[in-house]
Amino acid sequence: MKKHAIIPIFIPHKGCPNDCIFCNQKKITARQKAVTGEDVENTIETWLSTLENRNLDTIEIAFFGGSFTGIPMEEQSAYLAIAGKYKDAGRVDKIHMSTRPDYIDEKILDNLKQYGADTIELGVQSFDDKVLALSNRGHDSKVVYQACDLIKDYGFELGIQLMIGLPGDTMETCLYSARETVKIAPAIARLYPTIVINDTELHNQYLRGEYEPLSQDEAILRTKEMYKLLDAAGINIIRVGLKSTDIISEHGEISGNTYHPAFRQLVEGEIARERIEEKLAGTDFDRNSRTKVTFYANSKSFSNMIGNSGRNKKFFLEKYPCLNILYKVNDSLNDHQFQVEIKGEKK
Repeated sequence: MKKHAIIPIFIPHKGCPNDCIFCNQKKITARQKAVTGEDVENTIETWLSTLENRNLDTIEIAFFGGSFTGIPMEEQSAYLAIAGKYKDAGRVDKIHMSTRPDYIDEKILDNLKQYGADTIELGVQSFDDKVLALSNRGHDSKVVYQACDLIKDYGFELGIQLMIGLPGDTMETCLYSARETVKIAPAIARLYPTIVINDTELHNQYLRGEYEPLSQDEAILRTKEMYKLLDAAGINIIRVGLKSTDIISEHGEISGNTYHPAFRQLVEGEIARERIEEKLAGTDFDRNSRTKVTFYANSKSFSNMIGNSGRNKKFFLEKYPCLNILYKVNDSLNDHQFQVEIKGEKK
């Protein structure tokens, strides 16, 4: 398995002109000092002091925290020149940034190409125009398609970030966004259930009873179905759900029950349970006797087979009390591949 590390550089949100209802970055940015070239260099050196000794296949410098291509071009160039110096020296392999679809054009991409940028992630959030309008994104889906086409035409690696459960969102619009993403075929994707963060318009709508966050179960269900579509298309899903540090250190307090620190495992565990149960249905076992069954996964997927806090073990124990189930590792299996064995019969 390839080992990959990201050096995150958080750039203030001044590049974004918009007030999306789910975001409070403008208020946070107002309390932050500007990031200097020296800050960027110090951050890179600090990370490299440990990463360079870990025999990694890929090290990326990634500019996060705002809409990178929305900041003044001279500032973009100053940051990129520092990152490019490390790439030219062979100390990092790639340069990566996130931005908005409406801050992509030929001039911006020409500049990124000049400094050796590799990956551009777009905060698409949704391909549904109603959802985009209700979220105050400031653009429609046509802009998204144009930006994606330009990025791929220039030869950059494209990433797409989608949010689940925004105002006006339904299971159908979520699946539509996932299917449109498959058509575009980005290299990477992120799936983020909507989190209600304090000091946002979405939080105000929540307090007024105008917006109801998804339940955790519904968030898992929608994300799971989107995940399956993207994964089947060979898109590398690099994140599912926000990290705790994204919430605590960057955003502050949250409301609702959508957030979970192991949200990815909740989603992947549900997929594992589905796949195991499908295989179980194809076996012949006696429901009136204590039949011995063994479930197998490789080392990486073993925790998903068990489920977060053992929820899959509990599910199978309650639904199939006639089975004596063992859980074992088989490293000849691929990631997310599971095997069921009953009295020598393998599925």
